[in-house]
Amino acid sequence: MLKRNILLNPGPATTTDSVKMAQVVSDICPREKEFGNLMSYVSEKLTQIAGGDKDYTTVLLAGSGTAVMDAMINSAVPPEKKVLIINNGAYGKRMVQIATAYRIPVVELNYGLGIMPKPEDVERELARDASIEAIAMVHHETTTGMLNPVPQVGELSAKYHKIFLVDTISSFAGIPFSIKDYHIDFMASTSNKCIQGMPGCAFIVAKHAAFQKLQSYAPRSFYLNLYQHYEYFSKHQQTPFTPPVQVLYALKQSIDEFLSEGALARHARYMANWKCLVQGMLKLGFSKLLPDEMESHILTTFHYLQHPKFDFDQMHDLLYERGFTIYPGKIGGKDTFRLANMGAIYPKDMEAFIENLAIVLKIMGIS
Repeated sequence: MLKRNILLNPGPATTTDSVKMAQVVSDICPREKEFGNLMSYVSEKLTQIAGGDKDYTTVLLAGSGTAVMDAMINSAVPPEKKVLIINNGAYGKRMVQIATAYRIPVVELNYGLGIMPKPEDVERELARDASIEAIAMVHHETTTGMLNPVPQVGELSAKYHKIFLVDTISSFAGIPFSIKDYHIDFMASTSNKCIQGMPGCAFIVAKHAAFQKLQSYAPRSFYLNLYQHYEYFSKHQQTPFTPPVQVLYALKQSIDEFLSEGALARHARYMANWKCLVQGMLKLGFSKLLPDEMESHILTTFHYLQHPKFDFDQMHDLLYERGFTIYPGKIGGKDTFRLANMGAIYPKDMEAFIENLAIVLKIMGIS
């Protein structure tokens, strides 16, 4: 029996034992048809979970979420065109850094940490600069736990006929939504967040037609060129480069568990986790960074306790000894930390965390 740790960090998330054990398989060459069938199944089901139909597909890559952010931006922004990037956290900033690294012209709407983007600002920029061809933003900004207005910006992308690139890395399979309803052209996510798999596999969901259009763009990257991955997978049901074999077996298991639980039931469980967590934290004297209506309810940022004996590192270490992992974070110079409630965790785990945190605070001399 494996020791069960409760990960309240922004990811990777806590996994089931069955997902962990799915990695214990016979060695296999990933070029065998049997493994190709596995990849086809994973691709098909991820497309389904994203709300896509037969016109859509999912391309799998080896790498972290940043790998598919990179692939999406460097591949899907047309040559000599600009990308409008909405930045209100570390991952919006990362999109700017990726585009800049490829010398892609950027129009940045920089709101600062914890500020809700305004769709009217997006429309203003689109109306005054015809060279903007793509819009890129993060759905769930895990720097703060803010849920950004992707549906509203998606409506604008459709109205102005722009390519809409969305990072759904920490919202996919946790917050029910449809790639079609949100007018998303390229949607990036990863295996180790709300889908509750292991780190190492990332993916992009888009229409076949959107992937095929990339063929006419001069590649900006060799390894992370999306059209190359799409074309190879379409022909061979394989990745052009070595895939994370065992991670994909675990991802298949996590997909099956998601489908068994159901999208609405998983979301309801996460919401029950959030309610239990927040109520307990408020009772212990902590306060939240954001109001409820701005939050994803998948991750919450809390202020440090204003107490002379409060020490985050000591609190982290004492909780870690008890099987709970928490994560720091500075927001606009404020001392904060983040607690996620995604993964294979339940309200009883949140209750146990609050009970242990109360003990830890007492040990620290905070009543």
